[in-house]
Amino acid sequence: METIDAIILGIIQGLTEFLPVSSSGHLELGKAILGDNSVPEESLLFTVVLHFATALSTIVVFRKDVWEILRGLFQFKWNEESQFSIKIIISMLPAVLVGLIFEEQLEAFFDGDIRFVGFMLLITGVLLYFADKAKDTDKKITYTNAFVVGVSQAIAILPGISRSGATISTSVLLGVDKTKAARFSFLMVVPLIFGKMGKDIMSGELSFESENTFAMSAGFIAAFVAGLAACTWMIQLVKKSKLTYFAVYCLIVGLAAIGYSIWG
Repeated sequence: METIDAIILGIIQGLTEFLPVSSSGHLELGKAILGDNSVPEESLLFTVVLHFATALSTIVVFRKDVWEILRGLFQFKWNEESQFSIKIIISMLPAVLVGLIFEEQLEAFFDGDIRFVGFMLLITGVLLYFADKAKDTDKKITYTNAFVVGVSQAIAILPGISRSGATISTSVLLGVDKTKAARFSFLMVVPLIFGKMGKDIMSGELSFESENTFAMSAGFIAAFVAGLAACTWMIQLVKKSKLTYFAVYCLIVGLAAIGYSIWG
């Protein structure tokens, strides 16, 4: 993998992890367009490195919230912090179960099927459009909401379904305040990213012997910096109900991907 390609893919990951346009779908599209010729083990390692970078950017932006979650877990008191921590755990359960039970089946979707990614982007676009039309409220995430949003996150494992788009849209359609929905969406994915990384490392699926250490480092930095910008920007966009722009974008890119798979 060339350094410039790694930087481009890092920027794509950093931006699309938080913007509701599907990071996994854009990475698949990016690899297809750039002609990713890396071996499967190296490609997997690079993907993990980029996700680690965006997880760190989330922690930096929401450092106060992360501290409150950790404090809530270890205070052993039934207060607002501990309740929020439990909601985060509840939201993780569907994705964990789906990931463990259907791991092999899910991996089959990440084989460069651009047409499938295109159709999933169309679904993301429709979901964002309806969420943008939802009325503003001041409601918080409930335990039931946390589980339902977790189901959306599990479905968003599919490339082309935006994780942030699906979880934020589901929360908003359930009547949750848009700012609280965005905050919960970004925080709920951090434990999953670190958990997936730990699983891959413990299982020996990752090979750390790579000749492209410099390229991966460049991609990591690009993803981290882009993630910081996109995370902060996305919170402001959700507040101002600007999801329709992303809905249109997903529809255009989805149609382009389908066209590329047929005629490209």
